[in-house]
Amino acid sequence: MVLLLDLLLALFHHMVCQAHIIRCSIHDPHSPLHSYHQSGDFIIGGIVFHGGFISGPRAFSEKIPPDKHEEFAIVPKNYQHLLAFAFAIKEINGNSKLLPNLTLGFRIYDSYDNARRTYHAAMLLLSLVETLVPNYMSNIQNNLIAVIGGLDPEISLHVANILDIYMIPQLIYGTAPVMNDKTPGLHFYQMVPQEALEIEGILSLLLHFRWTWIGLVFIDSDNGERFVQTVFPMFTQRGVCFAFIERIPKFTYITEIYGMLEQGSKIYDKLLDSKANVVVVHAESYSFAVFRWLPYLADLQHEPNKIKGKVWITTAQMEINAFVLQRNWDTELFQGALSFRIQSNDLPGFNSFEKSRNPFSTKGDGFIRDFWQQAFDCIFPDTAVNDMEVDVCTGREKLESLPGSFFEMSMTGQSYSIYNAIYAVAHALHAMSSSKYKHRTMMDTQGNNLKNEQWWKLHQFLRGVSFNNNAQNEVSFNENGEQVAGLDVINWNIFSNESFLRVKVGRMDHQASPNQALTIDEDAITWHSWFNQTRPLSVCTESCHSGSSKKVKEGKPYCCYDCLPCPEGKISNQEDMNDCKKCSDKDYPNKNQDFCIPRTVTFLSYEEPLGLSLAFFALSFLLITTLVMGMFMKHHNTPIVKANNQNLTYTLLISLLLCFLCTFLFIGQPQKRTCLLRQTAFTIIFSVAVSSVLAKTIMVVLAFMATKPGSRMRMWLGKELAISIVLSCSFIQATICIVWLETSPPFPDVDMHSVAEEIVLECNEGSVTMFYCALGYMGILAIISFTVAFLSRKLPGSFNEAKSITFSMLVFCSVWLSFVPSYLSTKGKYMVAVEIFSILASSAGLLGCIFFPKCYIIVLKPEMNNRELLIRRKKC
Repeated sequence: MVLLLDLLLALFHHMVCQAHIIRCSIHDPHSPLHSYHQSGDFIIGGIVFHGGFISGPRAFSEKIPPDKHEEFAIVPKNYQHLLAFAFAIKEINGNSKLLPNLTLGFRIYDSYDNARRTYHAAMLLLSLVETLVPNYMSNIQNNLIAVIGGLDPEISLHVANILDIYMIPQLIYGTAPVMNDKTPGLHFYQMVPQEALEIEGILSLLLHFRWTWIGLVFIDSDNGERFVQTVFPMFTQRGVCFAFIERIPKFTYITEIYGMLEQGSKIYDKLLDSKANVVVVHAESYSFAVFRWLPYLADLQHEPNKIKGKVWITTAQMEINAFVLQRNWDTELFQGALSFRIQSNDLPGFNSFEKSRNPFSTKGDGFIRDFWQQAFDCIFPDTAVNDMEVDVCTGREKLESLPGSFFEMSMTGQSYSIYNAIYAVAHALHAMSSSKYKHRTMMDTQGNNLKNEQWWKLHQFLRGVSFNNNAQNEVSFNENGEQVAGLDVINWNIFSNESFLRVKVGRMDHQASPNQALTIDEDAITWHSWFNQTRPLSVCTESCHSGSSKKVKEGKPYCCYDCLPCPEGKISNQEDMNDCKKCSDKDYPNKNQDFCIPRTVTFLSYEEPLGLSLAFFALSFLLITTLVMGMFMKHHNTPIVKANNQNLTYTLLISLLLCFLCTFLFIGQPQKRTCLLRQTAFTIIFSVAVSSVLAKTIMVVLAFMATKPGSRMRMWLGKELAISIVLSCSFIQATICIVWLETSPPFPDVDMHSVAEEIVLECNEGSVTMFYCALGYMGILAIISFTVAFLSRKLPGSFNEAKSITFSMLVFCSVWLSFVPSYLSTKGKYMVAVEIFSILASSAGLLGCIFFPKCYIIVLKPEMNNRELLIRRKKC
């Protein structure tokens, strides 16, 4: 590294400053200095211009020699700023309509980017042409009108401290937000849009391409610090995180190269290690040349390719340029970069004006010889040393042959701002001379001399200036003295021969709302070859896809996160959502949990297979029960029908018939009446059926006990006891149902939560306690019937129903014991289906176990349905 630095210092030898000042003024064509102006020396004072490039302080200026121990770094490309200045002056002086009675001239001073000599130059502007005598103006030709500059904000501030004493306007052609912090009331104008629009443009680019993980590099100055303090909270609030924030030192003198390379090495390490593919750069006009060191630092560390895969986003202040020693250095680093530029069109005639410049034929330009030697790497014959092996400048060299980093034939954004600044002053002078204050402001009636103290009135005309320049772009200022204009988004296409092409790929509209200000043609962008012409990705973490949400990693910026699947019942329908959200009550998440599906309204209906099947079985059992009842009624006089209380048999059959019928209350859309009837009717009817079975069982036991000699049980035999058992047991169940209906009756309800995909229309049971009380009571009756029947199953006697009742109660209890867990484990319409199935199964069990054996005898074994046979068998 030491050897490299020594070589670089040798290459930087004899370089000079990159900042300068230009002075120009109104010239009276009838004054004694007119012939001097026509000679092309341009010494007439008035407008001041500085910042950018200057190779030496000779032409257009009083000479202010640099300190002997200081050597400055040159940016040859900024010579075009001087040409834009001279071109605008030439056009204005050739326009008979704009300032018909006045001729503009100018003088240039080199500031050397140094506060002391900037103040010195500013004082010279207020003095005689050759003598530093401030406040002394001898004639009209030496009156200072305005200052054009500067490119760097600190220089502009230094000049403003002097000019504002005299209320002389300063038109700044570089970004200078630091000027807003100076003393209120100081007059200056910015020839670029306000920086807030540019910052909003950068943020809009990041959000458009979803670049949320970026690096930030800024110049180590008050302007750079101001930029960081502005963008950091603004970007963070909009979801953009910073992988690193690095500052680069200001670089003016050769002796500062050590610090520049040391800091550059740190920046290189950050770029190499960071996953961020996007780097935002806020720097000075010459800073592009500083970044050209990075590929060479990469070469030294044997990592020549890894640094190239970045997207650089630069502010309008930066131009593609180079120091003299970087003539053939690779610029592929910035291929595909995006930058901003004030909206502009090509100026007619400027290209021809540039081509006409020649060091042997151009007069009054003391900068062209130094520029020519540095740009074309040659020496003029009168300065060449005999033993030096260098090319001799012939004057036949072509500016268009220079690489774009040394000189551009098209006007740069900074040169365009200089051009507009001079025209703004000219139009303000024109408006001032045309106003009603013309004679009182411009002329002294006694001596016909210009009154310098009246020039402060030029400000009110500058504030209101509005015109279309020769490129048909409007130029005007807002209330803050900032030019009202939008920004173009430029894509840099850099070629292997060091030439480059600026491609306009979008714009920032200053009149649109922030969310709609940026328009971008993504297809027109050429990315760095590293990205294979696909949109670059710059995120800390790959996007969380739909169906998942972000979880910030502990100790990391919020752009670095893990992706977690959405919990059940929630969705995320966008990438990188901070949290999953619930669907509305009418929707439910799909399988991937990335969007909501409308829920279907459902209930157990006759139109679906399940409801239709249950209805079919209910009708079938209803028909069978009707047939059994008809058969029993037909054979009502036979012993098998009369046995065990014929009335109880018909009561049981009717209750079973009603049980099958009540299942239809459970099918169909729930209504208020059906909800009130379905559970109460079912439990009361079933209680009647089970009470009838219990009465039958008790009657069997009593009948056996009554056959014993001397038994008193015979007095209990009769219809009254059976009816009493049925009525009393049923009355208790009816009482429970009445209390249920009075306290918390069932009602139609909508279940939004049980089934995710469905909105279930159901009957809310009202009081769940009363529902299970009714079921419990029915279960108690069934258990008592089962117990009594089981104990009397072996009693003798023909047509003993105890065995049949035992089996029927066993089926009944099994069905309803399994009903409870099945009912609680199902949801939606299937809960209703489980209850219907339990009703049908238990009812069919009673019908089958009690009545099918009797039907078998009645239909297939009629000989057994005979009283004599029964008596004979009994005697035997």
